[in-house]
Amino acid sequence: MTKLDLLRRHGLFTARVPRYTSYPTAPNFGTGVRDNTFREWVEAIAPGSAISLYIHIPFCRRLCWFCACRTQGTQTDAPLRGYLDTLRAELDLLARHLPADIRLSRLHWGGGTPTILPAPMITELADAIHAILPAAETHEFSVEIDPTVLDDDRLDAVAAAGLTRASLGVQDFAPEVQAAIGRDQSFEATRFAVDGLRARGVKNLNLDILYGLPFQTDESLSRTVAQVLDLGPDRLALYGYAHVPWAAKRQILIPEHALPDGEARLRLFELARDRFEGAGFETIGMDHFARADDGLLAAHRAGTLRRNFQGYTDDDASVLVGLGASAISRFPQGYAQNQVSTGTYAKAIGEDRFATCKGHVLTADDRLNAELIDDLMCRFEIDIDGVAERAGTSPDHVRQRVAELDPDLAELLDPGPRGPVLRHRELVRLVAVGFDAYATGAARHSLAV
Repeated sequence: MTKLDLLRRHGLFTARVPRYTSYPTAPNFGTGVRDNTFREWVEAIAPGSAISLYIHIPFCRRLCWFCACRTQGTQTDAPLRGYLDTLRAELDLLARHLPADIRLSRLHWGGGTPTILPAPMITELADAIHAILPAAETHEFSVEIDPTVLDDDRLDAVAAAGLTRASLGVQDFAPEVQAAIGRDQSFEATRFAVDGLRARGVKNLNLDILYGLPFQTDESLSRTVAQVLDLGPDRLALYGYAHVPWAAKRQILIPEHALPDGEARLRLFELARDRFEGAGFETIGMDHFARADDGLLAAHRAGTLRRNFQGYTDDDASVLVGLGASAISRFPQGYAQNQVSTGTYAKAIGEDRFATCKGHVLTADDRLNAELIDDLMCRFEIDIDGVAERAGTSPDHVRQRVAELDPDLAELLDPGPRGPVLRHRELVRLVAVGFDAYATGAARHSLAV
């Protein structure tokens, strides 16, 4: 049996499975976690420790059809002013419950389009954050930047706020692909953003590309990859386009007949991956690539790579607090998510209570399954002793859980020095779902490739 036949037999080209940026995944969160739970978890953070902070800005000037993020369109700054006021109130509420001497390890602004904020609002938000959370020694401040919503004033503002890493979405530069996904982003606009960030001392640049887009071909993706490499990024992400119109209604505007099938998606991924590796990038996990001096690569080599809601990370903070509408927080005790609607979120904060509406309290089994899935997703193997230590259980218990894996999935694992090793990395999400106690088949996810 050829490798392609094996991938077909295991359903790689048709299966829909989670990306496992958390375990359990967000669709499995329940309403048992509310504002009082969130408050208790915040107050239980160890005094003097470092935490990470995620700020969600759910606004865009233009809604791209391919995007499944929680965001909304606005052509004026009025909603931004109101939202920023609510964010500042949420920060003040958080500050009242944080233990003493908490420092900020990582700060990430996502969206939406964080740089939709005018320069004075960028400065105001950054100042409000740093007023309650001084930077730790490992501090990194990253922002998702849309090159089509950027000018010199905004560049000056993010740089002055201490930006250390910028993440720019490219998707695909081909005009026919952009027209099919409702995007209009030229190479020149992207070059302006890259050059402007470099000129202001922002040394670390991530670029994101999507494969599996409508009308995307080997030739068009090759041209985009060449242009991306010409921009000189330090880190790359090569994500598969997730066509989920039942979850992201604007995706009904995407012409489904023009989407590459599963086998074409794999070919597109391999084409870009090979070009990146040929240009000196090292593959990290499923879909990230980094140069030799990047911290993500150091974590990959050290075996400390982790998953979070942005994908792969070298952040070792045990607490990630998410602020803003729909933002998700991660604590040692579990997950908590804010109200999705900006109106409902603002109402809760206006009543001087946290906007938590759902989440999940981790059980001992959850912790074990999470570590098994994380090992597979980050290292394509299961380190029996390492999983046992992190999950707070015995190696024999880990071996027992691995032995319970479906035989069709278990045959994809080979013996290794520390434990089972995945034979074909393309199947990692399909094997990971075998350790997901909440996977019922009822939830609908993106394609596995």
